[in-house]
Formats: sequence, C-alpha cells, structure tokens
Amino acid sequence: MTDSRRIVDALVRARRGGLAAGAALGGLALIGGLAFRALRGTAPPATGGPDFTAVAEDEARLMLRAMVAATAADGLVDAAERRRLDAAVAEAGLDADGRSWLERELASPAEIDEIAERVTGPDAAARIYAAARLAIDPDTIQERQFLKMFAEALDLPADATERVEREIAA
Repeated sequence: MTDSRRIVDALVRARRGGLAAGAALGGLALIGGLAFRALRGTAPPATGGPDFTAVAEDEARLMLRAMVAATAADGLVDAAERRRLDAAVAEAGLDADGRSWLERELASPAEIDEIAERVTGPDAAARIYAAARLAIDPDTIQERQFLKMFAEALDLPADATERVEREIAA
C-alpha cells in the first residue's frame, strides 16, 4: 500500500476550517504539535524541538486505522466525511491495493482495543488520538462515545484530551 504517512497527512489537510486549515506545514506536523501541547500543556520549542513529520510507518498506519474507525464510529460515513476521504486518496496517489485496503477498513474498522494495544507510549497515544479527533466532527453520540472510549483505552489523561478538543475548536 502507498505510504500511510501521505494518506494521514492528506486526510488532515482535507479537513476544512479551524486548525486544520492552517496545516500548510503538513498534517503530520499538526498532529504532532497537538499531541505535544496536549501532554505537556505548552507549545513545542521554536528551535531544536521534535520533528513531528518523522512518524514511523507503523504508527502512521495506526493513525490511519484510528481515523477510519472514528469516521465509521456512528455507523455511517456521511457525505462530508466521504469527500474528505476521496480528496485525501486522490492527493496521496493511493494505488489500487491501497484503495482496496481503505475500503476494507471502512467496511470493517479496527476495534478501539485492537488499535490501543499496538500503541508504544504516551506520545504515540496522544498523536493517534489527535489524528482520530481531526478525522471527524463529533456531532453524534456515537462519535463522542468513540472518542471517550478511545482516550480511555489509550490511557490519555482527561486534561490532554480536553486540550486537543480546545485547540481543534479554536
């Protein structure tokens, strides 16, 4: 399949409005910055800080699976979500195998625990949660419940998820 990092990056940039509209630096950088601020309560250093675009393929694949699971959490991929997915697929240059993988993932999304058990630490957990949150506008009870259960499965502190929410809403 095509590089998952490109798909995650394109999915975040396909989101219109708010924080993601300024993702000219890239979706992965936006996710990394959100996660950094969520866990530490402060912005990353202007120089010498972490390179948020240096995400391992395995972590990017988990982000992508979390984004798809969040998108499908309410049992319906609505028209706006589908447009974002289609735009990201086109931008990422997803090949036929990648498109098939994505359709299979949409038809049978990963379970929360399945994703959470593969997460390697608190920083990765915050990044994967931020990616899932950026994938949706939690406008249904099911989506809000998904995010709550996902944060719990990832062992994210409540203040970290609240910071992600505030930053996305700003």
